Amino acid sequence: MAYKKIKAHKMSEAQLRQLWKQTYCCASLPIHTLDGVQVKFYEDMFDHAFYESDKWKEKDKSILSLNRCEKMLWIKEALEDATAALKQGWDKKTKSYSNNRRVALVKGNYVVIIMFVKRRIARFVTAYEIDVDDNLGKFKDGPDWAGHNDWL
Repeated sequence: MAYKKIKAHKMSEAQLRQLWKQTYCCASLPIHTLDGVQVKFYEDMFDHAFYESDKWKEKDKSILSLNRCEKMLWIKEALEDATAALKQGWDKKTKSYSNNRRVALVKGNYVVIIMFVKRRIARFVTAYEIDVDDNLGKFKDGPDWAGHNDWL
């Protein structure tokens, strides 16, 4: 896969939001995963996906991350990548792995997380690079996605 980066540092926040909206929220063709799951995107997901917290423990999402923004187009590519490692996602609320969350791990440390809402339909949760080796190890050691029949 190509995995094209955009020049986020040369764009305003309004331009980045517009690219998000055009590419994912108002796309003329729905976006599907490598195994045919339609993934829904919404404009208000921009903040969660492309802002980072100034203070990790507070999770304030106060800083626009140009690093995350430059990889905006990677989300679609990762969802379609047949070489992605697919893992079960972690649910923070229940502190357990969930069979309705799926993580696609590509390019060594980039993850895209989706949550299934009904059969063959999921919604985008977030995407980011894992920059802490311990956290990357936890992802890799987590249970593989087994193609849960409830969702496919």
